[in-house]
Amino acid sequence: MKAEIIAVGTEILLGEIVNTDAKFLSEELAALGISTYYQTVVGDNKERLLDAFRSGFERSDIIITSGGLGPTDDDITKETGAEYFGKELVLDENSYNRIESYFKGRKMAKTNIKQAYVPVGGKVLDNDNGTAPGIIIEENGKMLIMLPGPPNELVPMFNNSVKPYLEGREKQVIISRTLRLTGIGESNAAEAVRDIMAKGTNPTVAPYAKEDGVLLRITAKGEGKEQCLKMIEPVADEIYGRLGGFIYGEDDTTLAGAVVELLKEKGLSLATAESLTGGMLASAIVDIAGVSKVFKEGFVAYTNESKMKTLGVSSRTIQYYGAVSAETAAEMAKGAAVKAGADVGISTTGIAGGGAVANPTVDDTSYDKPVGRVYIGIYCKGKTFTKELNIKGSRQKVRSRTVSSLLDFLRVTLKGL
Repeated sequence: MKAEIIAVGTEILLGEIVNTDAKFLSEELAALGISTYYQTVVGDNKERLLDAFRSGFERSDIIITSGGLGPTDDDITKETGAEYFGKELVLDENSYNRIESYFKGRKMAKTNIKQAYVPVGGKVLDNDNGTAPGIIIEENGKMLIMLPGPPNELVPMFNNSVKPYLEGREKQVIISRTLRLTGIGESNAAEAVRDIMAKGTNPTVAPYAKEDGVLLRITAKGEGKEQCLKMIEPVADEIYGRLGGFIYGEDDTTLAGAVVELLKEKGLSLATAESLTGGMLASAIVDIAGVSKVFKEGFVAYTNESKMKTLGVSSRTIQYYGAVSAETAAEMAKGAAVKAGADVGISTTGIAGGGAVANPTVDDTSYDKPVGRVYIGIYCKGKTFTKELNIKGSRQKVRSRTVSSLLDFLRVTLKGL
């Protein structure tokens, strides 16, 4: 079976909201063995939505829509779907009662009654998290599944109603295993596995570039999850043999998560010292559940005075080498570890954009360094390690790339202990 996803809403076309529904639906359909070859975004326009239905059903068995089931005049998905299949809309008493109950104790607008009207013969999907019911129309081998747009309504409705409805219709399933790499570019990673990608039809291997690294997704189609995983395993083993040093985790593992697990494994505690990244590094680390077992403290020392006062960086170091230097990064990392009583300290200092060092003085030789010049530091068990980075891009990119580069630097350092 082939499916197509149509997101309905002018706000998506204008970039006012991100279409996360499509990502969720694609993953869920793949797990059910249903291939998705097309995704479409259509504004709140009946004729264009009808065109999307016509072209979609020419190439797909199932269309799943998200959005356009609300109470206002520009919510047209249900009405357009009914028109496409030549069906009238009738009041569904159960949906009406559920909407009334949803507004119990509050005034319900008359327009909400519109949401209780459903196409004749359509299967109604109860909405436990909002007012718009979902609807399935199935006729002549074609299936239209209309779901509300808000993810907190769409996701549970799909899991509770749509998934059971679709399960078993496709005998095969599609399973992916994602290897996460850092420290290597997409083109070099792809070159290293080019022969595997060329000969692979099932499973297939595809590279994807991300802000914090590269993904290699291995995808197999088979009779069940276990069969797919067995097909994937030898391919994954071959990739590990070639690129294992760059692989920090799989599937949903983050770089920060991999670092936290290494710290736990080695029984080490961590402190951070940030200038350039202003707390982004600590934020990435504390996003990981259970990090309190290893993370002690984070310091944001943005000015030279703060670096000296808070972290014990020498004024002589700043005078001779500059606040943006390997020497300052080293002292910041050590200062954070000592002050927090941690085994490991890590640091960032650099120039993110908008010119050279802010408010340079004669006591700071960093003012002539280029935008994107960054130094990261690690202090671990009495030893200090530093690295110079030269990152091109926006201010935000320089800062985010610094975080991922330092986390990888720490990962490699910890693995070498």
